[in-house]
This record gives sequence, C-alpha cells and structure tokens, in this order.
Amino acid sequence: MWQSIPLYELKTLIAQQIAECSPETRMLFEANAITPQKWTLSPWGDDGGGFWVIAIIGKFVLWYNDIEEGFNTSSFTQEGAIEQYWCNQDPLHVALLSLSSKSPKLGAPHAPA
Repeated sequence: MWQSIPLYELKTLIAQQIAECSPETRMLFEANAITPQKWTLSPWGDDGGGFWVIAIIGKFVLWYNDIEEGFNTSSFTQEGAIEQYWCNQDPLHVALLSLSSKSPKLGAPHAPA
C-alpha cells in the first residue's frame, strides 16, 4: 500500500521544478496555481486519500501522481474529483505545457453554447 507524499515534500518538489521552468511556464503556473488540495480518483487514490491537485486551468487540473512520482493533467466536471488516471512520470514543466495546450487561449472566441 502506498502512502501519499506529505504536503511539505510536494511543496519542495514544486519549488525545485518551478525554478527550472522558463519564465513563461512559471507565469502560467503562478497564474493558475491553487493551494494544494487532495482530490479523489477512485480506486487508485483511495489508499492515499486522493491525489494533490496544484493548479486549475479551465476544466483541467494539474496533479501529482505520487504512485508514479510524476505530474499529470486531467479534466474534471465536479470540483474535488479527478476524472482520468494517468501514470505519466512527467516533470512539472512538461505537464504544464500539456495543460496550457488544452486550455482556451487568451482572445480566442468562445465555443457556442
């Protein structure tokens, strides 16, 4: 049974990896970062009380998969619940770039309702 990464270790990991990001990627993170929150993703995250979500852009979240030790992105429809399990072992900047490509661009026309 795995144990979730402690919050202080996650914050240290984020700080280390953000320091390695380009200024643009760092700004993207800072503009969308949230205080880390545990979100559910059953059954994978059940033993650890969920996974840490660290940023939200539109209907996508950036989260840390501490089973695989990497950052991932996923959509969500209900706050507090990650929809897809991914086992990427991406560093933060790679996951951020993936997340930014899924989000609407500034000045882009809105999709019809």
